[in-house]
Amino acid sequence: MKKLTLILTTTLLVGSFLFTTNLNAQNRPGPPPNGERKGPPGGGHSPEQTKTLEEIGGYKIGEVASDFTLKNVDDNMFSLSDISNAKGYIVVFTCNECPFAKMYEDRLIDLHNTYAPMGYSVVAINPNVSEDNDRESFAAMQKRAKEKQFPYVYLADESHEVFPKYGAVRTPHVFLLDKERKVQYIGTIDDNARSAEDVNTKYVENAIQALQKGKSPELTFTKAIGCPVASK
Repeated sequence: MKKLTLILTTTLLVGSFLFTTNLNAQNRPGPPPNGERKGPPGGGHSPEQTKTLEEIGGYKIGEVASDFTLKNVDDNMFSLSDISNAKGYIVVFTCNECPFAKMYEDRLIDLHNTYAPMGYSVVAINPNVSEDNDRESFAAMQKRAKEKQFPYVYLADESHEVFPKYGAVRTPHVFLLDKERKVQYIGTIDDNARSAEDVNTKYVENAIQALQKGKSPELTFTKAIGCPVASK
């Protein structure tokens, strides 16, 4: 009788353990349905700029940016001084393949179409250009510019000397210069990389509008959001 009782007790304990284990497994959170995921893209890397301007070592607010000469996708050489009657320059470091750069392409087109007639042209520079990378080669830049019909110049930083001077560490990374090429704003374009429709604050536009009124931008720095520049 004692032996039978021991067997029944053991069976009940094992059964209870298996039931609890199975229940916990069912309740354990798994991947979201349809592969949806909140937060930064997979890979464990935050898209937000991590270094300060001092740590980066590029231009600071108020410093004068030097001009440059880079090859445009039309095979002509381009300098900031080539823009006549410029009141400022929207210098943005971007590339072909970064998902964040792609998210902002249409917004950059809109920025240029809106503000170039007012004297503020978009000047896009690819810091990742490399003939060793088919997706970021000069030919790939030309193809992308043609596909998207960029109304602005798209320049190749082939020597990889311009972006370190500016301190560009993400794509996209914006440096708004005034007429004298003084840096007036550094950072991201707006406050919502993923959705243009859900943007609340347009940092670059606000800075330009301040300059148009003869004032300094209220906000001069934000952390750039994007892919790390593939520096050499």
